[in-house]
Amino acid sequence: MITKINTVLLLLLFLFLSGASQNILDFQEKFKVNISKASSKIKIDGLLDEAAWESAGQTSDFWKKWPNDVGRPVRQTYVKMSYDDQFLYIGIKAIDTNYYVVQSLKRDQGFFMSDAVTIAIDPVNQRTNGFLFSITPYNVQSEDLVASGQNNGELSFSWDNKWISATTRHPNYWIAEIAIPFKTLRFKEGKTKWGINFLRTDVKNNEFSSWTKMPTNFPFFDFGYAGSLNWNTPPPAPGTNISTIPYVSSFQSSDKEANAPWTGKLNGGFDSKIALTSSLNLDLTVNPDFSQVEADQQVTNLTRFDIFFPEKRTFFLENDDLFSNFGIPPIRPFYSRTIGLDKNGNKIPIAAGVRISGNISKKTRIGLMNMQTLAKNDAAAQNYTAITFNEQVQARSSIKGYFLNRQGLEDKDHRFIDPLDRYGRNAGIEYNFLDNSGKWNAWSGHHLSFKDGIKTPGYYTNTGGGYFSKEWNFIVDYTQITDKYYADMGFISHIENYDALLGTVTRLGYKQIYNEIKHTFYPKKGKITQIKLGLGNIIFLNPNHSFNQSIHDLTLEFSFKNTSSLIVGSSFDANNLLFNTSFTDKLPIPPGKYRAATGSITYGSDIKKKISYTLLLNGGNFFNGSILQYDLITKYRIQPWGNFGFSFQQARLAFPEKYGSSNLFLIAPRIEINFSNNLSWSTFLQYNNQRNNFNINSKIQWRYKPMSDIFLVYSDNYFTDPLMKNKNRALVFKMNYWLNL
Repeated sequence: MITKINTVLLLLLFLFLSGASQNILDFQEKFKVNISKASSKIKIDGLLDEAAWESAGQTSDFWKKWPNDVGRPVRQTYVKMSYDDQFLYIGIKAIDTNYYVVQSLKRDQGFFMSDAVTIAIDPVNQRTNGFLFSITPYNVQSEDLVASGQNNGELSFSWDNKWISATTRHPNYWIAEIAIPFKTLRFKEGKTKWGINFLRTDVKNNEFSSWTKMPTNFPFFDFGYAGSLNWNTPPPAPGTNISTIPYVSSFQSSDKEANAPWTGKLNGGFDSKIALTSSLNLDLTVNPDFSQVEADQQVTNLTRFDIFFPEKRTFFLENDDLFSNFGIPPIRPFYSRTIGLDKNGNKIPIAAGVRISGNISKKTRIGLMNMQTLAKNDAAAQNYTAITFNEQVQARSSIKGYFLNRQGLEDKDHRFIDPLDRYGRNAGIEYNFLDNSGKWNAWSGHHLSFKDGIKTPGYYTNTGGGYFSKEWNFIVDYTQITDKYYADMGFISHIENYDALLGTVTRLGYKQIYNEIKHTFYPKKGKITQIKLGLGNIIFLNPNHSFNQSIHDLTLEFSFKNTSSLIVGSSFDANNLLFNTSFTDKLPIPPGKYRAATGSITYGSDIKKKISYTLLLNGGNFFNGSILQYDLITKYRIQPWGNFGFSFQQARLAFPEKYGSSNLFLIAPRIEINFSNNLSWSTFLQYNNQRNNFNINSKIQWRYKPMSDIFLVYSDNYFTDPLMKNKNRALVFKMNYWLNL
């Protein structure tokens, strides 16, 4: 099944890269901090005045991390560490002014755009995965689990757990005092060397700094560049770690679209986290409720295919790299939004779920998940199973595999008849090579799908590699997918083609060739900190190797010292359109060959200012017509308690007269008011005439105890045509409580 070209690419890449790995400077010898048990009790009050801090292990002398990695930062940071039988203690003194840039008082919000310090901890010390704990001068906490290659360097801050912190602000510095329970950190008993790093964000100087001397092109949580935390005696065993989070909720709703009256419902359920071992965790959920999760941020879709929306539900996000990082965009075998949500984002009830995830040995991580949904309307009950493993090989490389099964459960109403709906199964294996320096990367993945009624398994395979240095980035990838490849628990773009004239959907496999090259310049003088010149190409071929589509993007990006940015781009698109495609209410665009060229300019203002904004102008050809697009995203910040945002997008599509025209609007104001670190009110409105929907989502959240919340959520949906006709509305009260056993 694997094509000859794919095999040749794989062999060439691995033969070349087998000699490309080279040992980098041993960071854990050069950057190390020793830790000993506290000589006296430590009180978390943000003062660091206990006697124990005088004898604590300490380090300083941070290095610049961004926008370049040359020299020392403008303001230094000092770190002390100690521990007792229950907690790992970190005391941080950050030299600063008496003014701070803080975007919000809300937990897990605006970390990269706020002054903050972060601790990155790798207790296993395998340089692949670990924990992050971040704190701002106003004691706003954020934490996350991270793994190598996670989400293309993006953090979700979806993992939540209990830890204690306090901050104090002074005329020329601020202090963060932190206590992390050993129960929160999953580690192997007896290990006396952990990986560790510290990051400082100083937004006023547009500067990131880190304790270890990290190259600027790597994310700060790349544990390959972590230093070492050396224990004089093994850290105490974390002991039993069981947390239960029960909830109760009251749900009032009306469905005007279905002519249904107001109805009320009481609900209850719980989540539970159980440490099976010091590094393996069991998560349980019974009748989960995600009513407090914010509505999706809508976008204007100018493509012929579905849009990928990110997962926001916490249960699915924790340790999600074990499940969701298979494949490459836009093909992901596992996409958790297929569980408990339909394609339109409507909820399907989940009865219960269980997940086991973590390390079972020094180099082996596993993930096991089973979820059961209930029948609703025409949708049958479903059972979802996911089994994955991730085995570290060599220094930083891995072999990983998975098996997925969606099983429809037919009931007395025979909710599914089509054999394709009875079950969907997927299996795959991937190899990811990463050299010691993190500069050379290669990957290969091979995936199969099995469906009732389809005799020949479908397959999806891809091979690629890249080089990532401070100045140069290069990626090349080849992908092939057949029309018989289904991913019932995943997301596949480009495979289902809708014919707007016939009203039919045709599955068409394809081959995809992608490459990208980018060069970064670092001016030593002037107001510009970075200049990036990039060229990206993607080519789609039909199964018979005939041409389908190509996209060629050229971008020039400027980053300035005051945090503003300017991006100028051009795009050239060629289409061999095989199906009638419609963007208006007139005649669809017919099959044929089309060429289009567009240009764009994007400006992002200084994020330190009270008023910040992003402007986009894009225009040019669009199939047999034209496009003119305007975007404005602006935010007014009243530090630290208020954020008032407004987003406006307009896309004007004009075609020859018989094909019509379209004027698409997306308007989205947002209000967030933080009365304290524990009490906030946010309201999000979205007007989208492409989806014929106006949405209101308003939420009050009170964290009355650590990790325990009360939510009051109001949501409302209207048609935009006819204007402001109500679809449905709901009012939800929810209360949960985090209980440690």
